[in-house]
Amino acid sequence: MNIALEKVEIGKKDILFRLLQYSLFEESINDGNCMGQDALFAYPWFEDYFTEIERKAYFIRDREMGTLLGFAMINTCMKRNVGGHSIAEFMIIPKFRRNKIGTKAASMCFDMHRGNWEVSPSYGSRQAYLFWKSVVDEYTGGENTFEEGSFFSTVNIRRWRMKNRCSVR
Repeated sequence: MNIALEKVEIGKKDILFRLLQYSLFEESINDGNCMGQDALFAYPWFEDYFTEIERKAYFIRDREMGTLLGFAMINTCMKRNVGGHSIAEFMIIPKFRRNKIGTKAASMCFDMHRGNWEVSPSYGSRQAYLFWKSVVDEYTGGENTFEEGSFFSTVNIRRWRMKNRCSVR
């Protein structure tokens, strides 16, 4: 499947919010997050994705059909590295999982935003950890570390990808 990242425009933020709520619900099985009395999970930074330049939100879509496959939310809030990007939220709709859409979309995110990266799999989710380990290992050629719940690139992954792009396809 040929996929595309589509920047979420303010007029479509309600769609992103619904997807985010589903993702937070899924994660709550492992991370213990509780929804409020309004039946919503708190996400105090949501509006910031439409007002702060350092935060980006993307829909993941099938390029030909336009089908919504998931979303990615990227920011510059780093735990370890100074400067770079972090995947704050990432979800592929369950129907479309296990066919490399997530891997392709994550690689596209890395390619779009140069520099260091940090990725924190959903707390307590073995499945999320294994997914991100596979993605980050493939993208960095194994040059990364996992500490305190996050993967960190040990090299500038943009440089590694460009230097080795013939062997990464």
